[in-house]
Parts: sequence; structure tokens; C-alpha cells
Amino acid sequence: MNLNTAVASVTYRIGDVAYERVAFASNPDQVIVWRVSANRPGCVSFKAALKTPHGGVRTAVKGDALAFFADYEGDWKKERLGFEARIRVVADGGKVTVANDFITVENANSALLTLAAATSFVNFRDISADPSARCDATMAAMAQKDFPTLLKTHLTDYQKLYQRVAIHLGSTAAAGLPTDERLTQNQTRTDPALAALFFQYGRYLLIASSRPGTQPANLQGIWNARMNPPWDSKWTTNINVEMNYWGAETCNLSECHEPLFDLIDDLVISGQKTAQAHYGARGWVLHHNTDLWRGTAPINASDHGIWVTGGAWLCHHLWEHYQFTGNKEFLAKRAYPAMKGAALFFTDFLVKDPKTGWLISTPSNSPEQGGLVAGPAMDHQIIRSLFANTAAAAGILGVDQEFAAKLIEMGRQIAPNLIGRHGQLQEWSLVDQDDPNEKHRHVSHLWALHPGTEITPATANLFAAAKQSLVFRGDEGTGWSSAWKVNLWARLLDGERAHHLLQTQLRPVLNKEWSGESGTYANLFDACPPFEIDGNFGASAGIAEMLLQSQSGEIVLLPALPKAWPTGRVMGLKARGGYAVDIAWQDGKLVSARIQSLLGNRCNVRYGKEVRELKFGEDKTFNWLCK
Repeated sequence: MNLNTAVASVTYRIGDVAYERVAFASNPDQVIVWRVSANRPGCVSFKAALKTPHGGVRTAVKGDALAFFADYEGDWKKERLGFEARIRVVADGGKVTVANDFITVENANSALLTLAAATSFVNFRDISADPSARCDATMAAMAQKDFPTLLKTHLTDYQKLYQRVAIHLGSTAAAGLPTDERLTQNQTRTDPALAALFFQYGRYLLIASSRPGTQPANLQGIWNARMNPPWDSKWTTNINVEMNYWGAETCNLSECHEPLFDLIDDLVISGQKTAQAHYGARGWVLHHNTDLWRGTAPINASDHGIWVTGGAWLCHHLWEHYQFTGNKEFLAKRAYPAMKGAALFFTDFLVKDPKTGWLISTPSNSPEQGGLVAGPAMDHQIIRSLFANTAAAAGILGVDQEFAAKLIEMGRQIAPNLIGRHGQLQEWSLVDQDDPNEKHRHVSHLWALHPGTEITPATANLFAAAKQSLVFRGDEGTGWSSAWKVNLWARLLDGERAHHLLQTQLRPVLNKEWSGESGTYANLFDACPPFEIDGNFGASAGIAEMLLQSQSGEIVLLPALPKAWPTGRVMGLKARGGYAVDIAWQDGKLVSARIQSLLGNRCNVRYGKEVRELKFGEDKTFNWLCK
């Protein structure tokens, strides 16, 4: 697999004939493409069939293609999601025969296979589309396209995203080994190129699973091979789906963020019904989980299902997108209406604690431990952030002044972050009951440190308390938990601990079922286990956080650079305020940085204790050069 091209290939020999198989999935053409070729004429012969574990499916010849489809009749077509897949083979030389069960290729020089697939899904309230007509249109568009044309279209589309960022963290002889061997050796001999590969692999996975017009990447991205997948391949909103998109902006893939925004648009609709039915509240609410049908009500057990801030957390992504892009039209038309609705819900939902007088969130959870409680710190951190961001957005747009003022005032009254008797950040605002021996994989009360921005080095006491909580929680956990901790330690400016957690992730895992053991499979999929893609995305975001931060109103260069990456460079990362950043370092010290302002904004740049004011040339570029 070549990440620079998103093309997989294999070569092999049978006797004295050399064969090559090449495969890629084309986003612009909406097909999966294979090409089978040989170095001698007339040597390509095979049978191709379509298989599926789904019941109620039949195969048929459709023109020059073989198809299988859901054979639903009558009312079933209205009640069940229909689908069709269709494969066509075009051979250079030889003979192609299409039968009911398979396509036969005989004595060809090469063969081009294209696979199209479609469902009847239109949106979460409409499944009336015709999958056969959709496949017809896709295949018709493919009719005159040969392999070089398909490949060129795919590369142009993919590389305009992937090649925005380049990263080099150093290399050793291990870089030439297969990934399974690299994962094993990485535990005793650090392989910095493996970390760089893991970073770019996460970017590749996001490009491949989250494009405008698609569903957002779920817990398995799009790579689910099971009829009953882990966690139903849903979107778990108390950490997991958000982690999928932590790197969308910093890793220069803003377009890949859009499917998440489409999901939010739908959740506003269904969430309004849940807010009214369950709480008699205005606005909209989402609990800890949703799916293709945009469910927003509590599900599963009360110890994690009755959690009200899933929608508010998703709104953080809307604000982050604006922070990075400065797109005021996006803020006005998409972000602010959803943020306002989520904030409106909490103006009705929050209640005053009779003992302290603080506004608190109740009933709720601290995902995913502690049971049903009043006043989880994570809720308060998210709601405070939502109120502040919504008020700021209203100010930028010049709307809803009274509502914005109310949010600011209520935000001041929400129960604050507190430091407990062990020096820890309290997980619950009303009681100091944290167990320093608790090793739970969730570190929910550290949301304000990351991905939130409330706790920074400027809030020194809370910063130290957050660090103490993270020390207590330990370094073990599932793959996604390790990835979150990479980000948290990076925000704590501790590159060594962040790198240690990354190493914890980059260890081989053979167990494919639940074990709570962090690690990575041989194909570099993250192991929860089983496979859960958020760890991949979280690791990419964490590596970016180690090299560049911008959450505190200034650009910080190499804030958490570990000793394991003494010399390297990264090009194309993004910073809040609309900046593109390139950084180079040697022997653990900054050599140069190039910062381009895409919006004409100004800010300060920090490296260690040194702070410089951005002063742009005519090309809006600032260069930091070290002697």
C-alpha cells in the first residue's frame, strides 16, 4: 500500500509469468478499481464473483456486468434499506463471459475490473432512492474510461488533500521492514519513521472515509466486515466520534470535517424532539450515541446513556472549524444556528444547586464511570465552552445580543473546576471523591485541557491538578484512550510522556476481541481491541499537538518535542487564526519556521520562552530563523 497514491498493489509469479494486481477506490468516480496484468500476452485468466453474508440477495446479469441486490418486494421496499453492487470486467484481448454466478476471463493480456455499489438511502427520513438506477449512472459514466484515466482522476483528487502535509521525524534501518516486525522492534528500538507513518496513515484514513457528501467516519471508519459489528459501527459521542475529527483542521483536511457537520444538521432536527419530549426544553440535545437514523435519546445503561452533552461537544467542532478557517458564511449559516440551539437547551436544563448556588448539570454521567450523578465536571466544562463560543459567535455576527449576554452571565454561574484533596482535578463538581488508584480508560474531567481550551499553563493551579489526575489514571488503556493521553500530555508540554503513550499505542496486538489492551494491528489499524478507528485519528492529532499548538491565542512551535525525534521537519500543519505552518528542527532545537497567514491575521509566535510578533512580508509570510 502506497499512502502517497492510495493505491495497493501486489506482484507475484506463477511459473515464468509475472503478474501484477493494482487496486484503488476512486472518490470522484465512485468505484473500486482493480487491474490484473501479466508480462506475457494471453496469460490472464480468472473467475470473478460477488459474495455477501446478507440474506435475501440474488444475482443477475445486467448488460455487461454482474450484479447482486436486495430482493425485497412490496412493502419491504418501503421498510428496509435496499442495495445493489455491480461489477464489470473489460479485458485487453482474450474473452469475457458474464454468467449468473460469475464473470469468466480467458487468455487476456490484462483485465480492468470496476465495482459500483449503492443503497436506497436518501437521508434519515427517506429511503426511497433506486440503488439500481444509481449503479446504472455510475457504470454509464465508467463506460469509456480506461485504467490510466481512472488512475489519473483518482490521484488528482486524493493527492490534493494528502500532499498538503509532509512529515519527517528521522529514520532507522527498521523503516525497510514489514509493519508487523516494525511494531515489535519499536518496543525496544525506537522507530521514528513509524510514528511519521502512523501520522500520515491517520490522515489517509480520514481522506478515505470522510468526504463531502458521505456519512462521517464511524467507530470503524468505513472498514467493517461483520454483520454485527462492534458497537454497531455507530457514532459514540462521549469521546469517540469527536476524536475521529481532532486532526481534521490541524492536519489540513478541513473538507473532511464536512460530513460531521452534515450529521450535526440532522441531529438538530431529531434532537429538538428529544429535548421537548424528555426535558420539556427548547433547543436540541444529543446523548452519548447516534446512528444512521439520527437517534438522540438516551440508550443503553443509565451509568453512561443518560449523558446530555453529546450535542454540545459536537458544536465544539463547528467553532473549531471557524477558528481555523475564518469562514464567516459557515459561521452564520451552519455553525451558529446549531450552537445557539444547543446552548438554548442548557439555559433550560441547568439547575441551581441548593447547597452551593452554582448552576449544575443533572442528571448526567461522567463518561463512562461513576453512575448517574449531579454535577459532572466534564458537562460543566463543555457547557461553559459552548456558552462562551456561542456568545463569541453572536458578537462576530452582530446578532442576539441579549441572548449572548445571558449565556455569558450563566456561564459565570456554572460550577467551576475544583481541585480535590489529592491535588487532582475533581471529576465531580459537588463531591471530592476521586480515587487516586482509579485506572479507568476515560479521562472525561480533563476535557477542559484537551480538546477544550479552558485549562492552560496560564491557569497554573488547574494545569497542575489536571496533570495530577492524568498521573493517577496511568498509561494503560484501550487504543483510543492512549491516543487521548498523547494529546493531553502534549497539552501539558511533556513530550517524553506523550511519546511514551504513543509507543504504548505502537505495540503489536494479536487479540481481536475486547481485552482493554492498547496497541495496533499489523495493518496499523488501532486496537481497542477489537478494531476501533478513533485511536488512529487521535494519534495523528496527538503528533500534531506535539509539534504545533495554537489554542491559547498564540502559535507555539515544538511545544512537546520528545528526545526520540531529535531532527526533523513538518510542512503544512494548520493553526487557529488561519495559518499554515512549516517547522524544521535539529538536535532537539528549532532551526526555522515558516508561517503563512491565509486570512491576513496577526498574532504572536512562541518557541520555549521566546515570543516574537508576527510581521509579514508582501506574501503574508513570516519566517523564524534561528542562528
